[in-house]
Amino acid sequence: MTSQKSSLRGMALLNDGDVNHGTGFTLEERKSLGLEGLIPPHVETLDRQMERSLHHIALKPDDLERYIYLNSLVDRNETLFYKVLRSDPARFVPIIYAPTLARACKVFSHIYRRPRGMYITLDMKGRIAEVLRNWPESDVRTICVTTGGRILGLGDIGVNGMGIPIGKLQLYTVCGSVPPRSLLPIQLDIGTTNAALRADPLYLGARREPPPIEELDEFVEEFVQAVQEVFPGCCLHFEDWKGTDALRYLARYRDRVLCYNDDIQGTAAVTLAGLVTALRVKKEKLSEQRYLFLGAGSSGLGTADMLVSAMKLEGLTDEQACERITLMDVDGLLETSRTDLLPEQRRFAKEAAPTQDLLATIRNTRPTVLIGVSTCGGAFNQAVIKEMATLNERPIIFSLSLPETNAECTAEEAYTWSEGRALFAGGIQFPNVEIDDKVFYPGQANNFYIFPGLGLAVYATHPEIITDELIIEAAKALTDQVDEIALERGRLFPPQTDIIDVSMTSAVRLAEFIFDKGMARVDRPNDIRAWIEKQAYDPHY
Repeated sequence: MTSQKSSLRGMALLNDGDVNHGTGFTLEERKSLGLEGLIPPHVETLDRQMERSLHHIALKPDDLERYIYLNSLVDRNETLFYKVLRSDPARFVPIIYAPTLARACKVFSHIYRRPRGMYITLDMKGRIAEVLRNWPESDVRTICVTTGGRILGLGDIGVNGMGIPIGKLQLYTVCGSVPPRSLLPIQLDIGTTNAALRADPLYLGARREPPPIEELDEFVEEFVQAVQEVFPGCCLHFEDWKGTDALRYLARYRDRVLCYNDDIQGTAAVTLAGLVTALRVKKEKLSEQRYLFLGAGSSGLGTADMLVSAMKLEGLTDEQACERITLMDVDGLLETSRTDLLPEQRRFAKEAAPTQDLLATIRNTRPTVLIGVSTCGGAFNQAVIKEMATLNERPIIFSLSLPETNAECTAEEAYTWSEGRALFAGGIQFPNVEIDDKVFYPGQANNFYIFPGLGLAVYATHPEIITDELIIEAAKALTDQVDEIALERGRLFPPQTDIIDVSMTSAVRLAEFIFDKGMARVDRPNDIRAWIEKQAYDPHY
């Protein structure tokens, strides 16, 4: 029990989910803590309590109701909540995160029960540090912060986006064993462009449009500095900001404070890991490929930038690496005659005729890798997949947009239209596909393969900044955990059932990297794995 809550007794203790054990309190604890008569007499183990919770979950009619139940469980008994989720991450991650979380965020204000995390509003400007001190924990190591500006393909949903940092940080603990007390979800409520939400009587956020860029920049700057003051050494995890804001703030703060953007760098790392694994099948190098992206927002650009960094490590120049990458967005090919390109996009602009024709672009550029981050459902149609299969014996096709309705193609489509030759990964976990008695096991390029292990390594080592080299090392740590048997089955990522062990192994490797590069702000231990395991969270009474 934390020092702040060690004095809780009686009903106050039972009503505090952070420290409540419910029927798990021993007879001695019940006497000393004023709990006698307040709970049923039988003392239960944590495993028995989990059995009851699993029974309750099984009775729920759908995953949204299971999401609501689980979030009420964490309010009642945090230890039991994490015990349940860590018992079967492959089952529960899709409930507390994508794809169910997209549904939950759409109705977040309608299903709201009680506060979790903090809400920082524009009218707090000038006193954000004072407000942050209202948080009951002083040793906050990671803050996941969003504006709700671009949530899981839903667009700008304002305060309803708070479900994202809550769910993301829960995965830090479920998958990465990061102690939950060190994590803080924050919503920067800057208003929303969503007029329907502003008119909804149950909407919980500020009913205003977002401010001009200059005002927003001042607000974010004060927030970042307030975090440094109130929670020194805390890592800022930027999540689901509007694309232009995401790119601008990562560029502004990545070399100044300990921070990273999961939509940009996490997506890039897990995509890079999948590509490296796929190229183990082809026995080829990253620098030998030609890449075509459908989607040139923060995720596409972040992945393209990461590929440039990785190809430069293989010996290419920056210019040579950029030449191997082609991007298209909603307005077509990124080419030099366009006047609407962001600075981050211009480095990839091609000397080519304008076009919005994906199939024609494939025929002109002859890519070996096709990556979808467009949220344009069905964009990788039969003609597109067949053309990729005509150009390549083993086409690499990643359909990464969320949720499923936004996926550029399904796993079944990719395998069927390529006659089973595609090396495929999706943004969601598609079911296995059987073609002519052969079973294909599609991988999910989900960021939870990256950020929990990275989060645990950062928690333990206290680096000053997070570099691209560290992100690339996270990708390598993941791909090295895909064995040859998995490769033969077409798996590009480790099984989700192993995610806790995968994250721990990645964390150890990343901690070694941080120490080797002299980035850590703590002394190097003799046995890094034992040292990290000692700091890792394990739910128990």
